[in-house]
Amino acid sequence: MGRMSPDVPLLNDYKQDFLLKRFPQTVLGGPRLKLGYCAPPYIYVNQIVLFLMPWALGGTGTLLYQLDILRDYSAAALSGGLMVITAAVIQLTSAHAKSKSVVVQRMTALNILAEEDEHEFTSCSGAETVRFLIPGKKYVANTVFHSGLAGLVCGLGTWYLLPDRMTSLYGSPGATAALFVFGWLTLCIAEYSLIVNTATETATFQTQDTYEITPLLRPLYIFFFVSVDLAHRFIVNIPALEQVNQVLHILFVLLPLLWALGTLPPPDALFFWAVEQVLEFGLGGSSMSSHLRLLAMFITSAGTPVVSYFIPSTVGVVLFMTGLGFFLSLNLSDLSLVFRRGVARPGVERGPKAFPGSCGHRFGRKECLLCTVVLGVALLEAGLLHHYAGVSQVSRSSSQSNLGYVLMALLSILWILGETQSIYIFGIFRNPFFPKNIQAVSVFSEKQNKLLKIGVVRWILLTIVSPLAMVAFLALDSSLHGLHSVTVSIGFTRAFRTIGVMRDRVRQFITKLQFAMTVLLASWTEKKQHRKITTTLCVLNAVFAPFVLIIIVFSALLSSPLLPLFTLPIFLVGFPRPGQSWPGAVGTAACVCTDTVFYQQMVPRLTVALQTAVAAGSFGPLLPGSHYLGRFEDRLIWIMVLERGYSYCCINVKGLELQETSCHTAEAQRVDEVFESAFQQEPSRTWFLNEHLGNVLTPCTVLPVKLYSDAKSVLTGIIDSHENLQEFRDDLVKVLVWVLIQHCSKRPSLQENIRRTENNREALPVVLPALNTSPYPKSLEDSDSLNSDTFHDWSDDCIFDDEPTIKNKKEKLQFKDRPGTSLPIPGSVDSQSADDRSTSTGPQNDLYRTMLLGFPAVDKGQREDAAFIPLVEFSCPQSHLLSVPEEWRSNCTPHSRITEASPLFPEDWYQFVLRQVECFHSEEKSGVLEEIAKDKALKAVYVHTVMACYIGLFGTDNMVPSPGQIVRVYSGGLPCSGTLDWLSEKPELFQLVQKAFRYTLKLMVDKASLGPVEDFEELMDCLREYERDWYIGLVTEEQWKEAILEEKPCLFSLGYESSMGVYTARVLVLQELLVHVGKLNAEAVRGQWANLSWELLYATNDDEERYSIQAHPLLLRNLTVQAADPPLGYPIFSSKPLPIHLC
Repeated sequence: MGRMSPDVPLLNDYKQDFLLKRFPQTVLGGPRLKLGYCAPPYIYVNQIVLFLMPWALGGTGTLLYQLDILRDYSAAALSGGLMVITAAVIQLTSAHAKSKSVVVQRMTALNILAEEDEHEFTSCSGAETVRFLIPGKKYVANTVFHSGLAGLVCGLGTWYLLPDRMTSLYGSPGATAALFVFGWLTLCIAEYSLIVNTATETATFQTQDTYEITPLLRPLYIFFFVSVDLAHRFIVNIPALEQVNQVLHILFVLLPLLWALGTLPPPDALFFWAVEQVLEFGLGGSSMSSHLRLLAMFITSAGTPVVSYFIPSTVGVVLFMTGLGFFLSLNLSDLSLVFRRGVARPGVERGPKAFPGSCGHRFGRKECLLCTVVLGVALLEAGLLHHYAGVSQVSRSSSQSNLGYVLMALLSILWILGETQSIYIFGIFRNPFFPKNIQAVSVFSEKQNKLLKIGVVRWILLTIVSPLAMVAFLALDSSLHGLHSVTVSIGFTRAFRTIGVMRDRVRQFITKLQFAMTVLLASWTEKKQHRKITTTLCVLNAVFAPFVLIIIVFSALLSSPLLPLFTLPIFLVGFPRPGQSWPGAVGTAACVCTDTVFYQQMVPRLTVALQTAVAAGSFGPLLPGSHYLGRFEDRLIWIMVLERGYSYCCINVKGLELQETSCHTAEAQRVDEVFESAFQQEPSRTWFLNEHLGNVLTPCTVLPVKLYSDAKSVLTGIIDSHENLQEFRDDLVKVLVWVLIQHCSKRPSLQENIRRTENNREALPVVLPALNTSPYPKSLEDSDSLNSDTFHDWSDDCIFDDEPTIKNKKEKLQFKDRPGTSLPIPGSVDSQSADDRSTSTGPQNDLYRTMLLGFPAVDKGQREDAAFIPLVEFSCPQSHLLSVPEEWRSNCTPHSRITEASPLFPEDWYQFVLRQVECFHSEEKSGVLEEIAKDKALKAVYVHTVMACYIGLFGTDNMVPSPGQIVRVYSGGLPCSGTLDWLSEKPELFQLVQKAFRYTLKLMVDKASLGPVEDFEELMDCLREYERDWYIGLVTEEQWKEAILEEKPCLFSLGYESSMGVYTARVLVLQELLVHVGKLNAEAVRGQWANLSWELLYATNDDEERYSIQAHPLLLRNLTVQAADPPLGYPIFSSKPLPIHLC
């Protein structure tokens, strides 16, 4: 995505034509009167006839009523019945046309748009014509339901628009005629969308209309208008209702305009928005983190005043409402979890402690104790004060007045204490008590301790004192001592758990006004936002400023987003929607990539840090729908408050991409500037005002969070240094020795073998790869022989075991040939002599063939260079415990190559490592390790295995590796050879070899950066540190992700930057670092999301270079689009709702 310029089009040419065709269809309810090609005239005539059909049927009933042939309700019934029949015929015609198979030949068109919806029409009533005019319904049930609903709309609409009725309302024939004509136009638009062809609505909430809910939008609002008229018909002598009916009749003719502008919400959005508003402002609840929780809380809260109405005792009502209101303000999920645990196993502490991946702090004993104490005190206080107020009328009134002043003082103190916790007061003036020049965690923690003490006082006042003071104030109310009424029950319920609607609407008006001013001023002052029409738009906004203010007020009253069309200063009232702004469940979708794991590791730690900051008041008023932005290095954390209750809140955390596009980078740099000006200025240069006051982001505080710092460096001069590469080859052998010895010393069965061998000091023979120059023994005397009687006690699986089973260990082992018997060897291809030069048929060849067990077949004539395994005894009885597994001792590496490379084996280092092994716990530990270190047979085993692995990494060429070769081997690409096949068949050994190689590379980088390794002790410490604290691998490996989630202290990765042609290193270090957090203008976020929904779902403007996704330094437009829920947005991480307990 390139940087934005003023010439970026709002819509490309294709989308402009598309929108010019779609918008008239939306205005008229579905008729497609503007096509991208030439269609026969009957296509337009048929659509006009279908459009006016409801008017004709309703007009029939109206005419019969005006002629006094039918009563008003009979005329409405007649019109409705005719409409039902007509709708059924239309749907049956569509179904019949669908059943016909017609071959359509596409006509030649000049533009892509015409090709997409071009049809071939053969006749006025042909199947293709019917399918074009009437697409039909997807479900049979909807066919029946929508047809019946169409009749009901037509019948009630006829009744609603009777001329005599409107004349009685307005007393003007002219007004009656105008309302009659435009009113029936509104009805025709609604009916066409319902039964003929559904128009695409500008007010779109769901990305897909699976259950065909969209056709119900327009009839729904017609029913609302008609219901008010019916109420006025049957409920007389209510002047206010008559005035409302008069106003609604005028608004009725404006419904097509409201539908076209997208001001009226679709049914699903309207339902959840209404439930949320009633719950929050009518029943004293809060927005919920899911639709299911919202409905459950609404039903429970609505049932509370109903139950209280039937409680006979006033004291019982007070206690019931106090207790139940307190419980409903808690997180019911936590309460149910505590209850289930208590029922399952009472008195037992369940579950392990939270591990690094757990989501913060759970509802535990401390929170449960606090809630129990506050509830008990509140019930006792409410009961006693209610009883006391019933005795003394005079003291009750004066006490309640005094408590009112106390509450006002408490609110003022809480506001002052809360403002001291953030960097800015009112978002404008710098807080003099907040720490200055924050760059280190230790410095910030030391300076923050004083503010946290103030935060503790605020928490006590907010969590304990204020609720009890409110309970006392309400318990003294005089209305509680009278007879029960619905008004008292609902009012008492609401007063216990909510604030007024007025405060919320005023807050929304102020934030919407700030958002509108930011959009308007930025379009004029920001050069890159200035377009050709900017001057015109600014002038129009100035001229029609009162009208713009009316739009903002209307948007605030409806609690709907203020929609800036294409994010230009063209303001519309978006349709009301739930506080989450999106229809899907929270945290169910994200554009997952390799960087997602950073946010997965960060979120649990972040929630713990948020718990302290939110409880102290650093985030200001924590209201549902609030948005916050966190910043650390290249990571951007989007935090949204979903739910708020007593001593808890529920949030959703999203992670944005890590600066890949220029627009993202430009806005991220502006975010850095905003935070640096607030938190990282020198005291002498500190401003007392917010330098970025016009930005939608206002810095709040800094959070110490344990997370990974990400450092990338170029390895030029290190990985391509000949000296370093030479040392790398030598160090690799040492690291291989250390890795293999460490692995062998930590085998699970080692301790058991140690105990078994400590009681048996006999030296046992094992199979050992020899380094003799001869490919096989020259005579029987050159090697120990085996007794043929004992040979059958060896199996193919245990021939190389640490402790082979032998009948008689004390007698000397001999091996005799059994005449006429050949020994079948698994995997062998030839049971003849090993070499044509050998003519012996005695035990020598049999022994040689037996000892070749496990070796791959080789071509005839090459056996002289193949590895072989004679029997050799360890000089130390415990040596076999540290020997490599028997399946690793055989390989197809040429014996001469191993012999040639064996001088590279570091014998001093090998003995040093063995003496450091910590696997023996006997008193003679040092003596045993000394004997093992001097065991030449064990050394030969390690020489053979280590050098075979070394050759497998670099091949048979004894040359210094190149940087490209190192990168390939680091990534797991070994050179093609027989050794590669041998290693591939042994995954465990392959992983160890790869780990040793990566450790060696990390050692080379450290030596180049920190200096050479002085001695074996330092080298041992380095390798132990790698094993303990580091994961060294590739970013694309699954183990990399697991290491981050397990919070490995350090991670290292090697890569190659093809665009720059350089080798790079990436180092992650886990440490406690500072995350800057700021509060976003919630209405700016809602407005931009509303525009995003309109652009993508209605205008289908998904161009990656479109104007509304370009970088905007004040609105943070690109980041806001990213943070939207998929498929419209593309965050790389989105968490499930996370509860944060503020105790």
